[in-house]
Amino acid sequence: MTSPANEAGVLAVLVERLEKQRLPRVLDIKARVDKGETLTDPDIGFLAEVMDDAMKIKPLIDNHPEYQELARKVTGLYKEVTDKALANQQSAAN
Repeated sequence: MTSPANEAGVLAVLVERLEKQRLPRVLDIKARVDKGETLTDPDIGFLAEVMDDAMKIKPLIDNHPEYQELARKVTGLYKEVTDKALANQQSAAN
């Protein structure tokens, strides 16, 4: 079983990674798809990695309600980006 101090440390690292690495990258991708661009292979790999990580940390987030709203907002942002990218891809195919 994980100690509360260990969980707090893991959560701090996850939030820092979100702020410094993942959020800036997804906002860059969002800006491009908002302009009508499609996802690149590295974009798809990045988004897949993030979603895989999200599934792995879900039990941790479930145990910490103070992070659940942040997790919902981030998940919503990723969904918005992927939905827009899919629409762009479908438009490009037509």
